[in-house]
Amino acid sequence: MFTKILIANRGEIACRVIKTARKMGIQTVAVYSDADREARHAKLADEAVHIGPAPSRESYLVADKIIAACKQTGAQALHPGYGFLSENAEFAKRVEEEGIVFIGPKHHSIAAMGDKIASKKLAKAAGVHCIPGVNEAIETAEHAVEIAKGIGYPVMIKASAGGGGKGLRVAYNDREAFEGFTSCRNEARNSFGDDRVFIEKFVEEPRHIEIQLMGDSHGNCVYLNERECSIQRRHQKVIEEAPSPFISEATRKAMGEQAVQLAKAVNYQSAGTVEFVVGKDQSFYFLEMNTRLQVEHPVTESITGLDLVELMIRVAAGETLPLAQKDVQRN
Repeated sequence: MFTKILIANRGEIACRVIKTARKMGIQTVAVYSDADREARHAKLADEAVHIGPAPSRESYLVADKIIAACKQTGAQALHPGYGFLSENAEFAKRVEEEGIVFIGPKHHSIAAMGDKIASKKLAKAAGVHCIPGVNEAIETAEHAVEIAKGIGYPVMIKASAGGGGKGLRVAYNDREAFEGFTSCRNEARNSFGDDRVFIEKFVEEPRHIEIQLMGDSHGNCVYLNERECSIQRRHQKVIEEAPSPFISEATRKAMGEQAVQLAKAVNYQSAGTVEFVVGKDQSFYFLEMNTRLQVEHPVTESITGLDLVELMIRVAAGETLPLAQKDVQRN
């Protein structure tokens, strides 16, 4: 087991990781920018390293500074938290190459799941239900209309690199598909520097339900039930609820097993979340995978009695998952 880990993050998630590390007898290193000199996470950790000016692009997002802080303090592993560099495959690869353990999935798993078009192809190959649609980048508005007609309205027009509700339009007819494609492409180019757009069936009266996973480096993977996050504002989650009051036991099992199939297809090691959209008839379709610990992980901890951060640390240290699927509680 590690004797010292660095947390490449700030605020609440840094404090959360410190809490578990302390319980496990592991020393912690915090990093802080000028703005966070007096922040709680910097005071809670056993050591704190200054990594630069207030703007995150000059501090928390600079891989060199974070790796240097690991070397300077002798931290054997790094927990990225969420946001910042947590889903940056290049960063995870560099950390691994520097001989530091990345407490999260391997860089190839992050890369495979980070692109919405590529991840949908992988999901399909792994036998996971996917929404009817065209997962190739579409070149023209005219072609977008033809595809939309073929799928059947309503359709959803989405940016491949999108997120947080950006680069997303719903179309109910040809005119809306034409205009939606054009505006979606422009927004994607401006927000993400990537104008690839795809189209899929829009599921009516949808529910947004995600499956929490945990995999180890010995080929084991379990699903830790679901969180329902259907209550949203502007495509951002407002309330997380577990267990979902909507899905049946059979749907829960089917979703969990498909999420595990997908994780095994990319040799997934660590905590991860597979997001599904669920129709009013309980049909469910893969949306995307979050290759990190999520903000809402304590909801799952509350119903399973598990410490997800502790499991992440143990898995990263090469330990086998201490539980099988039948051992997962749902209180």
